[in-house]
Parts: sequence; C-alpha cells; structure tokens
Amino acid sequence: MNLKYFSTAALGMFSLAMFCSSELFAQVVQPGTQTNGSQSNNINTAVPFLLITPDARTGSMGEAGVATQPDANAMSINPAKLAFLDKPYGFSASYSPWLKNLVPDINLAYISGFYKVNDRSTIGGALRYFSLGQIQLTDANQQDLGIYSPNEFSFDATYSRRFGDEFSLATTGRFIYSNLTSGQFSAGQQTKAGTAFAVDVSAFYKKQTVVFGKDAIISAGANFSNIGTKISYADGGDKYFLPTNMKIGGATTFIIDDYNQFTFALDFNKLMVPTQPIRDSNGTIISGKDPDRSVPAGIFGSFSDAPGGFSEELKEVSIATGVEYWYNQQFALRAGYFYEAPEKGDRRYFTVGAGLKYNIFNIDFSYLLADPQKSPLANTLRFSLLFNFGDTK
Repeated sequence: MNLKYFSTAALGMFSLAMFCSSELFAQVVQPGTQTNGSQSNNINTAVPFLLITPDARTGSMGEAGVATQPDANAMSINPAKLAFLDKPYGFSASYSPWLKNLVPDINLAYISGFYKVNDRSTIGGALRYFSLGQIQLTDANQQDLGIYSPNEFSFDATYSRRFGDEFSLATTGRFIYSNLTSGQFSAGQQTKAGTAFAVDVSAFYKKQTVVFGKDAIISAGANFSNIGTKISYADGGDKYFLPTNMKIGGATTFIIDDYNQFTFALDFNKLMVPTQPIRDSNGTIISGKDPDRSVPAGIFGSFSDAPGGFSEELKEVSIATGVEYWYNQQFALRAGYFYEAPEKGDRRYFTVGAGLKYNIFNIDFSYLLADPQKSPLANTLRFSLLFNFGDTK
C-alpha cells in the first residue's frame, strides 16, 4: 500500500481507520513493485498536510518558489525572503479545495502576516488549517459511532534577518495539532489529538546583475522545515516522524524593459525521514535500515537508508520548475511542471495560473493539470489574496 504521496487525506483517513478499529496491527511490507508502479518501501510520515503548498503563486509555477522574489506569502515557502520585502507590513490569505474529485468537503486554509521591525529584521506569523471534511465512524463490528470532522492545524512564528544587501536567514517555530480520532478507543487505549513542536531554518540570497545583456536578479534559497518532535495519538502509543523536508532551489528574473519581466525557477525537494525497509513475510528486514530511530538519526540517515542504494536515494528527490511573466508589474501569467519518480509516489503534473496587482492588493490563482483517471490531485484550484501596506522602502 502506497501511503506516502497518494494524498494527504488518504493518509489521514488511513490513520483514522487504523485508530478506530478494534486493534492496531503492523503492516507487513512485501518486496517488489506494486500494481500502481510504486515501490512498497515509500516514505511514510504523520501530518503530511504540512507539505501542501498553500500559495497560489507557487502552486501555479509547479510548486517552485523557494528562490523566487518575495511577496506577502513568503512564509509558506521560504520565510527568509520576508527580510527583503519592501513594504513595512502586510498579510495574505489562501484557500484550496483539496482532492475535490474524490471528496467534496476537504480543504486547506492559510493566513499569514509580516511586520518589518527595522530595515534588517522582519517578524511574521501564520496559521495553516486542514479540514478532512465529515467522516462516518464505525467500530470493528461496523457499529455506528457517529459523524466526525477530523482536522489538523499548525501555527508558525518567524524571525527573519537580512545581512547586507544580498543575504538573509530565518528561523521559524511551529506548533502542530492533529485531531483525527475524536478520542475513540483502540486496542484498549483511548486515542487523543497528536501535538508536536518543530522548527524551520531557511536562507535566501539575491544579487542584481546582467545576464545575456539584460538587467537580471539571480537568487537562491533553501528551507529545512518541520525539524521537530515525533507525534503520537495515544499515551504510550507509537510515535511517528514529522515530514521533515529539504527544499533548495534557484531562480533568475530577467528585466526586459520597463514593462516586461520574466522569472525562471527550479527547486529540488527531499523528505529527510527514514525510508521504509523491505521485509520478508515474517517482518524481518531483508534490505534497508530499521526506521525506528531518533529524529537526528532519521534526518541524517535519510540520505543513505534507501534499500536500493544511491540510485533509489536520487529517486526520492522531486523536481519543480516554473516560469512567471509580469506585464508592468500589474498582470502575471505563470506555468510550471512537477516531477516525482514513479517508484516514490508518481506525482507528475503541469500547473498554470495568473496574478493581478492593483495598488496594495494582489490576487493569485492556480490550476493543476493532470489526468483525472490517474491523479487525485487533478483539477486542484488554489486562491491567494495579498495585501501590502505602507510606503515602499
């Protein structure tokens, strides 16, 4: 069973079903390739909603945005970019109906805000809320336990500081809350909402230069996110890794003239949590490493624990690329492509979108293009509103 990237909701519902059954069991993972082309040793984490990109601008560029020029939604992709915002304060709001081809009432909402303390320091805050809609709960005997609306959220606080005119760093603290089970009993234990704490460490670099005879801005970014405690849904129960993630990338913005501007972006993404080993029918590991380890060991070991060796580690790196065109800094068109290896989730899709800027107000829209018969993400929409206040600095 491929639980990693099928969808955030699929993993949440799987967890809910596991907790509400009469007993928990250890899944035996057989070696080989599944009928959907995915390997049986994918990377599994809790609270994967933290990996969803809420920002419509980034979403329309194939999820590439760690090094694009900053805006009020910077906290959602690279908080270090906040230090380079030219307005003293602002906020953003984003919304996405999620997996609407499968379930009509799953959605992600995101709000964030920033305030420039001075020319070098900026603080920010964000709230991410994920609703899995309404679910009919039953026990192992198919007895009705009522309707429940599982949900998860995280709250972030960020400090970003600029060093000179070209480089910035940021640190983000995050509280995570995941309520999937409504306190149901499982294997004689009462379940509870899971909580965890995490931090992000991010960096951003930009430099004005000349490329191919045109004024340009080259930039690079990195964001190491969700580095934190494991999460559990029962006292003394199993503890699960957060989706600790590494995102690095670069971008180049070409300023053609006073009216026309192009940006090309490329990101690489890798989860820094243990890869599931391949086991025999008795549950004995026959290839790979034991995933039951500490958070630091899981992070550092994630670069060398794939059962298939280095070639499989490379397949765990997804690629996002995007392009953005601005006319007169008022109207934008965007497109992108996201690629993930078939053995590691097989997310492959195109994205398109547009943006409109008027005075202090921005609106962004994105649409995900994929085969509805193969991808539960097909036809995903994202919407973002951004507001920037005060005089440009």
